[in-house]
Amino acid sequence: MELIEQITNDIKKAMLAKDKIRLEALRGIKKELLEAQTAKGNNGVVTEEAGLKILQKMVKQRKESAAIYIEQNRPDLAESETAEADVISEYLPKAMSDEELTACIKEIIAQLGVNSAKEMGKVMGVASKQLAGKAEGRAISEKVKQLLV
Repeated sequence: MELIEQITNDIKKAMLAKDKIRLEALRGIKKELLEAQTAKGNNGVVTEEAGLKILQKMVKQRKESAAIYIEQNRPDLAESETAEADVISEYLPKAMSDEELTACIKEIIAQLGVNSAKEMGKVMGVASKQLAGKAEGRAISEKVKQLLV
């Protein structure tokens, strides 16, 4: 898998640069990808879509942890979590702008012929698959609600 190879090369670079935060984040990514690769039923392969989901989950976890640390008045720990989230985000595709997201969802709604909020599930199913890694699920959901109401 090319993502694991890229992460391994970047780990070497981070070690040479003695960048502890980057190294920690990259090792975390590699660990998660290797676990997914060796998980039962994956046959030693992690698809690009599965890899993106793993990275998104890791970023979300780091951001949530940082928010908790800020609530508990621990800015030192929050800073390292935020820095790790930034490193992990580098391996995700560029997030869509609000206008791009609106245009994509309008197109999906038109393709499906949906015109009521009752059919939001249909739109969400297609949108979640098409926009995986490009937009957060929460943003997709909010935009679908906004356009169907």
